[in-house]
Amino acid sequence: MDLLLLPFRWIYRGLVWFANSPRTLITSYLLMIVVAGILYSQAERKSAADSVWWAVVTASTVGYGDISPATIEGRFLAALLISTMVLLVIPLITAHFASRLIVDDDAFEHDEQEELKADVRRMRALLEELAARQGIELPEPERRAPLNAPGSAAPLSERSARSGRRRRRR
Repeated sequence: MDLLLLPFRWIYRGLVWFANSPRTLITSYLLMIVVAGILYSQAERKSAADSVWWAVVTASTVGYGDISPATIEGRFLAALLISTMVLLVIPLITAHFASRLIVDDDAFEHDEQEELKADVRRMRALLEELAARQGIELPEPERRAPLNAPGSAAPLSERSARSGRRRRRR
């Protein structure tokens, strides 16, 4: 079964690579326009300028109708170009830019989280040392799952209040 899924994993990895690289997305779009234009000019016996214009208009799904394929090869190419653009390239470009807009700049990075955890451990050790000098017994820290963890028993209002935005140190 794993052997059957292998090509789909490769396709998925390739799509992730495309989606995370704006240069690759734009380059592949331009390359697709040029290749489609060349193939269209061969299939339909049109000039290079008309063929590239047809590829741009078809890829953008505008379809003015001033140039349209008459041969079977030209129609197949048009269907392939439209399908590729609508099902693959446009969604990848949209997803890339949407992911850039959604990023939370105030979120703690991994290094900052680790630094905060180390600081809390040092403060706990200092507090325990101070309590031992004063003869005070500290209660054991309560072990519980993070409030925003999936399946957390905390009410949603409490989880969302605790997971609010934080100011990052500059």
